[in-house]
Amino acid sequence: MAHHGTNLAWGVPSDSAAGATGQPLADGTAAVNSGEVEPKEVSKSARKKAEKQEKLAAEKANKSSTSTVKEAGRAEAKKAVNKAPKKKIEGAALIGIDVAKEDDFSAWYQQVLTKGDMLDYYDPASYFIWEEIQQWFNKRIKKLGVKNCSFPMFVSQDVLEREKDHIEGFAAEVAWVTHAGNTPLEKKIAIRPTSETVMYPYYAKWIRSHRDLPLRLNQWNSVVRWEFKHPQPFLRTREFLWQEGHTAHLTKEGAGEEVLQILDWYAGVYEELLAVPVIRGQKTEKEKFAGGLYTTTVEGYIPATGRGIQGGTSHCLGQNFSRMFGITVEDPSTKEGEKKAPLHVWQNSWGLSTRVIGVMVMIHGDNRGLVLPPRVVETQVIIVPVGITAKSTDEEKAHLYKEVDALAAVLEESGVRVDTDKRDGYSPGWKFNEWEQKGIPLRLEFGPGESEGHFVTTSRRDIPGKEGKGTIAITELNKEVPALLETIQADLYKRADEQFKSHIKQITNWDDFVPSLNAKNVCLIPHCLSEKCEDEIKELSARKDVGDETPEDAKAPSMGAKSLCIPFEQPEGIVKGETKCTNPNCGNKAEKWCLFGRSY
Repeated sequence: MAHHGTNLAWGVPSDSAAGATGQPLADGTAAVNSGEVEPKEVSKSARKKAEKQEKLAAEKANKSSTSTVKEAGRAEAKKAVNKAPKKKIEGAALIGIDVAKEDDFSAWYQQVLTKGDMLDYYDPASYFIWEEIQQWFNKRIKKLGVKNCSFPMFVSQDVLEREKDHIEGFAAEVAWVTHAGNTPLEKKIAIRPTSETVMYPYYAKWIRSHRDLPLRLNQWNSVVRWEFKHPQPFLRTREFLWQEGHTAHLTKEGAGEEVLQILDWYAGVYEELLAVPVIRGQKTEKEKFAGGLYTTTVEGYIPATGRGIQGGTSHCLGQNFSRMFGITVEDPSTKEGEKKAPLHVWQNSWGLSTRVIGVMVMIHGDNRGLVLPPRVVETQVIIVPVGITAKSTDEEKAHLYKEVDALAAVLEESGVRVDTDKRDGYSPGWKFNEWEQKGIPLRLEFGPGESEGHFVTTSRRDIPGKEGKGTIAITELNKEVPALLETIQADLYKRADEQFKSHIKQITNWDDFVPSLNAKNVCLIPHCLSEKCEDEIKELSARKDVGDETPEDAKAPSMGAKSLCIPFEQPEGIVKGETKCTNPNCGNKAEKWCLFGRSY
């Protein structure tokens, strides 16, 4: 199914779906082991991945085998924070971000999340954003006829291994329950890495006639991928939240229409809610969802590292799973007395995870902390009283606070999510720093001068210094503040979009490819779309001299480029049968412009 995920506490994404058949345990405890499914046949790539995972697993076995999934996530995130090399910002505020985004991206990212209260492991601040995404997406898919549901999180080994090609990609990441309390289970049970295999046996029961189609179900749940790679909150963790939709259709055309509709809504989550630009496209055969017919994707870009990032995937599974699980209907064109073979249904799966939050933070955040888009943030406006001194009387203070509350009431009535900061013992400057660190889009300052002049002073989080300052008359507050929030939302998107577009380089000469990657670009190249060629490009573009690795992302400079997608919007310039593939070692002709880049 679609891949992506991150638990708001330790968030990371992945794209795909698989399943579980519920099997109750003897008591409320369970031993969790990471393990590898052993299908009869394993591809070379899967075997290499499994061997690498096993080696890493062995090194961490003592720590990993006894920890619960959540404890593992917390330990990983803390470990990443502690180990991150820091180049401190000179003169940084005591409570502020002390590592520059451009100097040490990994350490900056950890600090922005923890100090911004997005990752106080399990803090509700980030979950609010996920809820806003849920509500936006639910509203649209329900109009399409999708129903939300819940399936078990456990799946038996036999069922999980039933679809060999599908589970092959998850083999090294499957977490297994082996004990109920202290009692070993007769058969180990997998914790779902995705839910196809748990859901589709039921589809075979429920779908009997073409009149039962389309069947459209969606889950908002968590999945587990027992990874040992470098953890990054919201981007790569062992448990993450996502939604996974699974649908069945009578025709390939009907399935295809839905695939693109869902993908468009995924793009909407990024562009309309998170102010993040994405490119819509299709994955190559090498990168498509295992066991599926084709995969569509929205791809983003992280300017600080120059790396691409998969944002959400919508897959047409074809008839592979329906054949495997026996999901068929009678041919509706069958006439009375005529016998026709039953039709296998066409299936889709699609998923979006809390990875979206990590992408948003990486793109908009700065050296003062989080920068959050107004449409998804829990608190859009913070009102900070100013001008209160030691000489201010209790009456003057009470009067000012009463006015501040009245301002908040006006904004609440206008649909603005607003809060006030009337805490004693903290200076206005300290409060300014704290709310900036948390990414609140708009700060209103109100003191005796503003009260006398019947206005508020505004400070935009997305524009530092004097350029972000302004004033609004109190009589216009209910109109001007919502309008300013929408301006902030639009400006965030515009800046990110301009940056993304300026870093997409159209390359036809291989000699320009690696230098463009090293300059933090993604490259659009004529490509033959063969898997062998993709592997060669990744090998050829891997930097061998690691001496010039940059501290903000130590892995990226030496990483080879992979295909991100075949964009739906294709530039002109490829002549079928004439244009050469950009790979200098490839003798094939180019089929499409394909987007390549170093990626997360």
